[in-house]
Amino acid sequence: MASAVVGRSISRVDAVAKVTGKAKYTADFFTRDMLVGKILRSPYAHARIKNIDADRARALPGVEAVLTYKDVPQIKFATAGHPYALDPKHRDKADRTILTDKARFVGDAVAAVVARDELTALEALKLIDVEYEVLEPLLTPEAAMREGAPRIHEDCEGNILSSFGYEIGNIEEAWQKADYIFEDELETSIVQHCQLENHTSYAYVDSDGRIVIVTSTQIPHIIRRIVGQALGIPWGRVRVIKPYVGGGFGSKQDACLEPIVAAMTLAVGGRPVKLELSREECMIDTRTRHAIKYKIKTGVSKDGKLIGMHIKAVANTGAYASHGHSIAMAGGTKFRILYPMEALKYEPYTVYTNLPVAGAMRGYGSPQITFAVESHLDAIARRLNMDPIELRLKNLVTEGYVDPLNGNRVRSCGIRECIMKGKELIKWDEKKERYKNQTGSKRRGLGMACFSYASGTHPVGLEMAGARIVLNQDGSVQLQVGATEIGQGSDTVFAQMVAEVLGIPVDMVHVVSTQDTDITPFDTGAYASRQTYITGMAVAKAAAEVKAKILDFVWGMTDIPAHALDIKDRNIVYKHSGEVVMPLEEVALHTYYDTVFASPITSDTSNNARINAFVFGATFAEVEVDLKTGKIEILEIYNVHDSGKIINPQLAEGQVHGGVSMGIGYALAEQLLFDEKTGRPLNNNLLDYKIPTIMDVPEIGVAFVETHEPTSPYGCKALGEPPVIPVAPAVRNAVFDATGVAFNRLPMTPQKVFEKCKEAGLI
Repeated sequence: MASAVVGRSISRVDAVAKVTGKAKYTADFFTRDMLVGKILRSPYAHARIKNIDADRARALPGVEAVLTYKDVPQIKFATAGHPYALDPKHRDKADRTILTDKARFVGDAVAAVVARDELTALEALKLIDVEYEVLEPLLTPEAAMREGAPRIHEDCEGNILSSFGYEIGNIEEAWQKADYIFEDELETSIVQHCQLENHTSYAYVDSDGRIVIVTSTQIPHIIRRIVGQALGIPWGRVRVIKPYVGGGFGSKQDACLEPIVAAMTLAVGGRPVKLELSREECMIDTRTRHAIKYKIKTGVSKDGKLIGMHIKAVANTGAYASHGHSIAMAGGTKFRILYPMEALKYEPYTVYTNLPVAGAMRGYGSPQITFAVESHLDAIARRLNMDPIELRLKNLVTEGYVDPLNGNRVRSCGIRECIMKGKELIKWDEKKERYKNQTGSKRRGLGMACFSYASGTHPVGLEMAGARIVLNQDGSVQLQVGATEIGQGSDTVFAQMVAEVLGIPVDMVHVVSTQDTDITPFDTGAYASRQTYITGMAVAKAAAEVKAKILDFVWGMTDIPAHALDIKDRNIVYKHSGEVVMPLEEVALHTYYDTVFASPITSDTSNNARINAFVFGATFAEVEVDLKTGKIEILEIYNVHDSGKIINPQLAEGQVHGGVSMGIGYALAEQLLFDEKTGRPLNNNLLDYKIPTIMDVPEIGVAFVETHEPTSPYGCKALGEPPVIPVAPAVRNAVFDATGVAFNRLPMTPQKVFEKCKEAGLI
């Protein structure tokens, strides 16, 4: 029955296409006359181009075009995948050109080649002569902010992109009220998304003179605007098509390839040009996660009540702004809901350096600040001789809390239940007692960490989503959404929502997974864990509209009032008894072919959300630390979420498994490394950059505390990004519990663990 669709673990609607190889990704498309694009990258982290000579490359047989900064518009544009802001003060920093005359990191694009094949293109890159004036590379925020340091961008004094923060209450008064004041310094690393599908785009000029870009992106409608801005052409002259996407995790919430591949096709008269980055290129010239350093000072009462907290953060944004200061601010905004306190001062600095560009990545600043705050809380609990869970329970938010800065209200909150569930699953009290007097070279410990997050970007960003439904002649429906399926399962969840409303099986909902800006309703894209909550509302509205039209049509056919009817199991039925009036298919045929009443049924709706919902959760971990080798083994780990109503439990579990795996890599192994003098990447490949494999990830425990969020379709809230957020601090706190050593810098590699344990006298 239809009432059982939402909340059931049905198979993904794209499962068969993906496992049989019928699903086509951008790289699967080609045409007979397709050309190949390649990019020449700077070998220097900071250098000005004194002269660039491409004549030899242009003369190479098979080369169709060579582009330098002299051949493309020198219009500065912003690459971040944010909705356009009508308020100029709210726009992203425009600091890029399609090709640059000043390299700002090793790998920056200084020229591009279009050739008839890849070998010719690669050979042509070698024939481009570039004379550089090498400048001092600024590889750390401290170096970049140093007085007298050269400017990475000429219009940015001190290389500080932004330092906007906030203060709630009076932090100085909080220090006066506190019985204790604790301070810590913590630091996170630069990591990479490592999604399966590399960044790939191809472009051509259509018969009507418009640029068509087929691309692996999370944000097709925003890409259209950015390409228009970069080329200085009307946005309507650009059409963007998104086929299947093999993951993004935020790295495809940026215009990394699309402006330059558009310039490439224009350079060859509109012939199709494909640009595929190698894994090595992806790891340095797409986006990374910001490394952020924190200084935290907290005032606490004798009984463990948090009174005030002052956080200073320095975020390394790399060579270009990308998402700019938004990452640092988002982290500082979403965590604060969890533990309301009298005073909170957040003082973030986002700083340019000569390293690859940092941008959006799953959690959008929250994994960093949650690592810092949740680690700091465990340190406080230890100094107060208090159980870490007890400290958190004393300070948790409750329903009804209103964020004093933006007015968002907590309308559903299961964080307390999440903690108690995780505590029970891992047998917290029993194991704490068992491990309290350990000796020897292998020691076990328990750790936990909490998080809060949001279900979109309101009130900071526009939250627009569109959905279109067409009733087919057989009673099935077509569903189009502007939101993008990138592997997270949104198409399946939307199909469930439509099936639920219309009283039809999920296999009668045909989801059009390809987004095309010429056809698909406008939606800002896949990010901010927004789709089930924001786009889901548009889908629910569209389905309700179709249902109302169907029942009205039946009223016209039968004289039975629409309010007396319902749709169940593909039939029009009396609402009060369930008696079948006629099959839905018969109604659908009449909407197309009735010689008197024919009027095909469609709906085309949008949802401009001006509300948000908070999600909560916790991770619990048990580890064993080998003091002699520094190896950390995760014995058990549980990720517990309050994400409201779970629409598809199996898909939700999949989200959690992926997020926890990503969090384990963040905690224990992953870090992009660079030569400390030159900024040259040292491990931008999947051999030397260590992401967890199936052999490295323990069995992951997943649990949900289902609350009902009244502002959403079916009571759901966000889940996409949250699973990654609390993992690293939970593992870190378990190591802290096992060893008594505070690891305040990620990742906790065996070498670092060994060295710190030795320094602490444990070995």
